[in-house]
Amino acid sequence: MSESSHLIRIKGEIASSYPDFEERVTQAWADILVELKKVTQEISAGGSEFIPQVQFSELQNLPADKIAEIRRKGCLVIKDIVDDEQAIAWKKSLEDFVSNNPDVDGFPLDDKQFYQLYWTKSQLEARSHPNMLAASAWLNNLYHAEAGQKLDGVDLSSPLSYADRFRIRHPGTVWTTFPPHVDGTLIERWEDPAFRSCFADIFSGQWRKHDPFALTGRVSAQNSLHGRLNQSSIFRAFQGWLAMSETAPTERTLKVFPGLLLSNPYLILRPFFRLLVASDSQEVWDPKSWAFDVSSADFPGLIPLDGAWRGPLPTPELHPNLLLETTMVSVPKVYPGDAVFWHGDLIHSVEKEHAGRGDSAVMYIAAVPTTPLNQAYIERQKESFLKAVTPPDYPAQAKPENALVGFGKAGDILNPPGRKAMGLTYFCGLMSFCSVVSSTSI
Repeated sequence: MSESSHLIRIKGEIASSYPDFEERVTQAWADILVELKKVTQEISAGGSEFIPQVQFSELQNLPADKIAEIRRKGCLVIKDIVDDEQAIAWKKSLEDFVSNNPDVDGFPLDDKQFYQLYWTKSQLEARSHPNMLAASAWLNNLYHAEAGQKLDGVDLSSPLSYADRFRIRHPGTVWTTFPPHVDGTLIERWEDPAFRSCFADIFSGQWRKHDPFALTGRVSAQNSLHGRLNQSSIFRAFQGWLAMSETAPTERTLKVFPGLLLSNPYLILRPFFRLLVASDSQEVWDPKSWAFDVSSADFPGLIPLDGAWRGPLPTPELHPNLLLETTMVSVPKVYPGDAVFWHGDLIHSVEKEHAGRGDSAVMYIAAVPTTPLNQAYIERQKESFLKAVTPPDYPAQAKPENALVGFGKAGDILNPPGRKAMGLTYFCGLMSFCSVVSSTSI
């Protein structure tokens, strides 16, 4: 089957799975356009301050309205997860590691700033830090099962450690590597039946009922059907990074579209509508400027790449109602020990320029709950860790870490919850270890 035929089949399969699909999603599309016009104005006016900020120390006592705001916007800054001194020390240790191993994988090649490293001592210590694990567990618990539903093998309060990389971005440089995009999955959002079920309310036209924190489809979704490298195959409740330096807007920080409850319906339904007017016209807000269409293979923002796809990459031309030029807002200034987290469905990017005076340094650390599929990945990742080679989701390093000086080892993870999160042993209390996982359900 050709690529085009495959994409058309996916659209047709979705359309035939929901009664009165054309009528219902056409009405939903019109409603979404009205709401987007309001919310995009609010985001643009609010700027960085539109993004929720909370202290780590207050997570367990956040008021319901603040939690609702975080769910609605899909992102937040958690201040003071670790001490400034600790975060700064981790950065210094990473710089020393790179200095001692000048041939490590990274880019740009002539001035490495983004490092394909996973097992340094700093990274192991940061991922296993009790406060990072506690923050991850809190974020995981923003998700929920349906009332009365039991999900075997799912434990939101037992975070797992997913190995990722770090960057130390120098001032005065320009990168165009990370435009607005959505991580986690590409065509799988529409193609995989389990992942597709996460958006059932949208496909049925009841987009206001869509809950991006419902667990059912997420825990069984196939995030990587096509074997792409650099494609996370696990369920990350939130993606995130931990700051090791001060980083402010204009200093190559993260940018997000803080409107998850609207961006999801818009992105999911966008392939079913064809724009009839110029994308820079005010007529894009008129539902009559859009034609329902399931006959084309067009999935705007998905780009064919090596037999698969890259994206979704929303653009002003393809997704004009998002007003990305003004709604992609930079996160507020962060300090060493602060962390930024964003929902796996959220549109995000990275500022192109670093106009500051100091390095912009972060370690990527996601919030990952225990699920059967996630646990299976952690077992595979553990084998990579013990050999000090590239984790399963990433392309092989030109020079594996076991050939470098000073890479981290299992003995560098000292606390039991941190070891459990890496699959090294299973934690059954503050002072004991267990050899098997207890069966847990929610």
